[in-house]
Amino acid sequence: MKAQQKVADFFEKHDMEGEPAYQILDLASEVGEIAKDAADSTGYGADPDELDVKSDELGDALFSLLAVAESLDVDADEALDEALAKYEARIEETGDPGSGE
Repeated sequence: MKAQQKVADFFEKHDMEGEPAYQILDLASEVGEIAKDAADSTGYGADPDELDVKSDELGDALFSLLAVAESLDVDADEALDEALAKYEARIEETGDPGSGE
C-alpha cells in the first residue's frame, strides 16, 4: 500500500478532517521539530558530526506532508517524480540541482 493511502486510511478510520491550511501549519511545525533536533544535537551547527535527528520526528513530518498532499488531491508519487525530473534537468543544464534563486 502506498504511504499516501495509509495516511488517507488513517484519517478516515479516525474521522479526522483534512483541511489543507491546518495541515500545512502542522507540517511546518513538524519540520521545525526536525530543525530543533539538528540544532540541539550539533550545538547550533558548531559540531555537525554530532547530528542526531530522531526517526519519529522524520515520520511525523512525512505523515504531515502526505496529509497535505492528500487534502490537496495531489498524488505524492507523481509530485516526487516531477521534482526528480526538474532536478535532473537542472543538473544537466547547469551541473547543479539548485534553482539558483
